Amino acid sequence: MAPVLRFGAALALLQALLLAQALLPAAAAQDVPGDCHQYTNRSCEECLKNVTCLWCASSGRCMEYPIRRVLPPADLCELRSARWGVCWVNFEALIIAMSVVGGVVLIMLGVCCCCCCRCKKKSKKLDKDDERVAREREKRRVRQEERRAEMKSRHDEIRRKYGLFKEENPYAKFEN
Repeated sequence: MAPVLRFGAALALLQALLLAQALLPAAAAQDVPGDCHQYTNRSCEECLKNVTCLWCASSGRCMEYPIRRVLPPADLCELRSARWGVCWVNFEALIIAMSVVGGVVLIMLGVCCCCCCRCKKKSKKLDKDDERVAREREKRRVRQEERRAEMKSRHDEIRRKYGLFKEENPYAKFEN
């Protein structure tokens, strides 16, 4: 767990250093093309002060970064020896770190999408259940009203049979 944390901290530091170096006006002032070869056989730090330069640690050469390619070609410098931006991170480690970060981000997006889809399915299922419960409740209410009307008519027949039926309003025929 500790190496993972140190590697994550190193990656965060690398990003901060690259950003800081890109924003420094002194480094921008030294961005003169073709000026990198003068730092060959000197130190990595001196070479990388110019952001257009690439340091090859195995040969000790400072050269122009091949901007037409994303990664420097193997005949120019091996990935494990190539340094750009900061001296303590090589391209090989940078590629691995960025791949891991990209993979983690993709996995997190996938998990979030799955969770969202599952929640939508549950809400649709709850909506269907609510609709079913409402339909059943309406059917029960209609059946109860039918039984009530049937019982009332049966009771009215019994009242008529025994003369207990009361007219609702005997004076209703006199009203206008």
